[in-house]
Amino acid sequence: MVQSRKRLTDEQMKQFETEGYLIVRSVWTPSEIAEIKAEFETISKSVIPGFFEPDLAEDVTDPLRRYPRVMHPHRFNALSKRYMLHPEVIAIMEDLYGEEVLAAQSMFYYKPPGARGQALHQDNFYLKVEPGNCIAAWAAIDECDEDNGCMLLVPKTNVYDIVCPEVSDSKESFTTHYVKPPKEEKPIAAIMAPGDILFFNGNLIHGSYRNKTKDRFRRSFISHYANVSATKISHWYNPLYRADGFELTLESNPEGGPCGIETPAYH
Repeated sequence: MVQSRKRLTDEQMKQFETEGYLIVRSVWTPSEIAEIKAEFETISKSVIPGFFEPDLAEDVTDPLRRYPRVMHPHRFNALSKRYMLHPEVIAIMEDLYGEEVLAAQSMFYYKPPGARGQALHQDNFYLKVEPGNCIAAWAAIDECDEDNGCMLLVPKTNVYDIVCPEVSDSKESFTTHYVKPPKEEKPIAAIMAPGDILFFNGNLIHGSYRNKTKDRFRRSFISHYANVSATKISHWYNPLYRADGFELTLESNPEGGPCGIETPAYH
């Protein structure tokens, strides 16, 4: 059941519905941010096959080889699962969906100084939530601005169809897919402080800048969710979780389609 307490105002709901995204300030406290930082600092010193596989050699030149993103940390780390199911995040998600929410995925990005960004793309191209859509909760762990590679959002593209991506510029993006934004909408920078969380629709075109700084990480904890009325999702995201941690599996949406077989590594 969706809880009766509304977390979002009518103005915030309208913002999400019309623009496709919403930044909610100070969702997580400074002590919670410190807890997440400490946990992933510990993880960064290890190798976790299938989830986090850094190159720990001293002569690594690509910062993303030393600090790749952590995939699905909730599958091996209790703290990550707890933050994926954080009550405040779940409450906001229930407002946005208007129904119960299912947690499908977690990720942690270190984005060290000098790291490439991620080309513009659409999330539900990968998650394939159906019927309905996925929604991301992108939590800032550090200050995020244009210098250290904040998020780029293309407003109002939440109403656009999922499109087949082009090939990205590998010098600027660590992923190979690129979705060209419509001429009438320009990407805007999402300036965020630690504890702020950005929520955005699975069709919204978004990406990120390169980290141009020499001494600032741009860490973020990201989770993706599906509406409880969804019946299918890409098999990479099973199992999903209810707010109480109960595990369940949706029917697997088959690989392929109008764009062919796609690699899941992008999400």
